[in-house]
Amino acid sequence: MTRPIFKKAHIAAGESGLHRLVGWVHVLEITNISPYLSSGDLILSTGLWLKSEQERKNYLLQLIQSDAAGLCVELGTSIDSIPADILELADAHSFPIIVFDKPVRFVEITQDIHSYIINRQHQLLKDLETYSRKVQQLTLQSTDVSSILRLLHEYSSHQVAYISSLEHNRFYPSMEPDTASSIAEVYSREIVHRDLGSQESNVLTVLDEDTSVLFQPVVIFGQVFSAVGIVSREQPAEAVSLLLDYTVKAVATLLLRTQFLEEKMLRNQNGILQDLLNNRIHNEEQAQTSMGLRLLVKGHYLFMGGVLEIEHRATNTAEEQKEAGRQDIMVLLRSLLKKNNVPHLVMMKMNQLHVLCAKEYLTKDTERNLMHTLQTITEDIGHFAENQLDGVVVHAGFGKVRNKMIESSASFEEAYQVIEVSRSVARLKGCLFYDKLGVYQLLKAAPYRFLQSFVQDHLGELIQYDQEHELQLMVTLKAYMNAFGSKLETAKVLYIHRQTLYNRLDKLDELLGEDWLTPHRRTSIEMALLAHDMLQNSR
Repeated sequence: MTRPIFKKAHIAAGESGLHRLVGWVHVLEITNISPYLSSGDLILSTGLWLKSEQERKNYLLQLIQSDAAGLCVELGTSIDSIPADILELADAHSFPIIVFDKPVRFVEITQDIHSYIINRQHQLLKDLETYSRKVQQLTLQSTDVSSILRLLHEYSSHQVAYISSLEHNRFYPSMEPDTASSIAEVYSREIVHRDLGSQESNVLTVLDEDTSVLFQPVVIFGQVFSAVGIVSREQPAEAVSLLLDYTVKAVATLLLRTQFLEEKMLRNQNGILQDLLNNRIHNEEQAQTSMGLRLLVKGHYLFMGGVLEIEHRATNTAEEQKEAGRQDIMVLLRSLLKKNNVPHLVMMKMNQLHVLCAKEYLTKDTERNLMHTLQTITEDIGHFAENQLDGVVVHAGFGKVRNKMIESSASFEEAYQVIEVSRSVARLKGCLFYDKLGVYQLLKAAPYRFLQSFVQDHLGELIQYDQEHELQLMVTLKAYMNAFGSKLETAKVLYIHRQTLYNRLDKLDELLGEDWLTPHRRTSIEMALLAHDMLQNSR
């Protein structure tokens, strides 16, 4: 309205909507205008559509529903005034109607505003380029995000919030503690666990009736570790969103660099874990101190050891690329553990990551919560490897929880067994915890030759007969056991006729003895079947 071309114009209605942004200007005189409208359009008209009461309401509603910026009407060509019902409708929707009391040249209006918009866009691009260069310089000078956040505040003229799962939160300029706490709660509730694959990167959240926050997550290895937010009393302009995008990319670069620098500093943990694996640390207080844990006057910690085995299935991957992938997984593992407030030690040994986790025992749910956290972290690492690393598969296992850190070597031994069993037994694919192995704990603990002998004693004759006659008696036996002796269910699972099943069961009676379903024999045969599967798949 301050443009020279609008000096002879006035606001006839919708004055409370003057904050609307104008994206483009064009003329529309037809009544069916929806197909030709875009958000932010400023429409010029001589008011031909105002002559019909029904048409004029439809026309204005189409503008309002399409989120147009406003309407300019020229008087003296087609109409001499604007009906009161149209002015009332515009006021009700805060939709600006600008009136020119005398005819004007529409071409002069479009030229003026379009030139203004294009020049502003050009200046915006220049400012963004300058901002980008300054941000790049700051990332080369320091690993501290503070200077970048201050620069964003300077360029956007808005309150800046930085909320992080890895370090303390920051606000430029400083904020009232209650407001800062509310912003941090929004991050915890809506940002940190969001599905990045199915949603927009920016999140606009209403903090209260006067304030909103435009958040953009900082993503590393496909995980949200922090977010930069613009706090405003109105919806931030497109320029602010672009500044935010440049800022977030720079912050992600700094965080990633910081994590790799920490990785180098933390390599002395290898020695601590190696000593634990070899049972060379015998003093519990010394062990906990070396992990950086505060000594508890009351209560105790829970410790859980685990192993992540990194398998490279691609045959043409260079050794340098494999090493880079392993380093990425280790940095991601540390970052996720830190994000979830799990004290830890991590050591890389060949293609295996050894991790020892600690958690202060607070309630009976502490162990279950720790296992849930490790399950989630392991799944996130598996997704990262699958989507970002060529031909890499991560196998993971965790031993039982211990109350003493010096007993963690046993937890690592159990973790190895979890990986071996879950890789060789189909029904346990994805099993992470030793406690969930069930009877396989016993089978895995038995010597290999003993298991071979046990299988031969109870199933040897049946296996040999199957090899010679291909009657699938082993498959039938497993299905029959799994169906708890239901002939109907067994036939259905095997896709065979009932009479065929009866013939096979008769043959099982002949080879195994008619007492094979008595409790003692049945238990032995079920154990032998499990052992047979495990031995077959572990070859």
